[in-house]
Amino acid sequence: MKTRISVQERLKDLRVEQGLNLEELAQETGISKSALGSYENDNDEYKEINHGSLLKLADFYQVSVDYLLGLTNNRKYENTPIEELHLSDEVVELLKSERFNNRLLCEIISHEKFKELLADAEIYVDGMATMRFHDINSSLAAVRAMILEAHPEAVADRAIKVLEAGQVEEEDFFCHVTHKTWDVILHDIRKAHENDNESAPDTTPADELIREVQKAMQSPGDRVQQFTEMFCKAFQLKYKRLSQEERSLLKKLFKKSPLIKQSGMNFRRRPWK
Repeated sequence: MKTRISVQERLKDLRVEQGLNLEELAQETGISKSALGSYENDNDEYKEINHGSLLKLADFYQVSVDYLLGLTNNRKYENTPIEELHLSDEVVELLKSERFNNRLLCEIISHEKFKELLADAEIYVDGMATMRFHDINSSLAAVRAMILEAHPEAVADRAIKVLEAGQVEEEDFFCHVTHKTWDVILHDIRKAHENDNESAPDTTPADELIREVQKAMQSPGDRVQQFTEMFCKAFQLKYKRLSQEERSLLKKLFKKSPLIKQSGMNFRRRPWK
């Protein structure tokens, strides 16, 4: 996840937020569909957006030009005085240092479950439930001790085990509760960014290559040819543009592979194409 949002991402997010496609946005703003599409194109990071289009889009979305350009993440509260945020000097210095991902921090704080997480943390830090845990555990322990005093042979009975299991340590309880909330927050944020360019894909190029190899081994026809073309595709090589010498070299390399040897392929039965 990038620390700063790009202009392309910002424009696309705003459009999707409005529930518009490019054609509808073009009708609303008077900017051509092709121009709008080029503004959102991630492959053209340095695409210039003319001043008139910036002003039209900022006016349409009711945001500042700085917000459109990703220079600020504030849509409503521009130039808010630091004292109104009630932040310590240490926090302000840390946020300004950019030593960690401020964008991720903002998404964590703005998540609907963050208030719940902070409330549980405050209860634990201030010890608001400490006496409750103490009273409950003491009561259960006392009942268990009374029963065992009268019936020491019942130490392994189910009822005694229930009383023992009912005793919960405060730290264990809050660790479990806050961990579950953290899981929800982080899972949601990860899900929201799973298609980002910076996010790791579910599969690696090696996984794709292995899958294609297995597919080639199971399909009929000239497997050597299939394997070679698949290999070239995986490494972004244009097979048809390879010279005869290069193709022959690939064949010699593949012939040494245990995967090829164990497949039962006969390299001499079919001519190399």
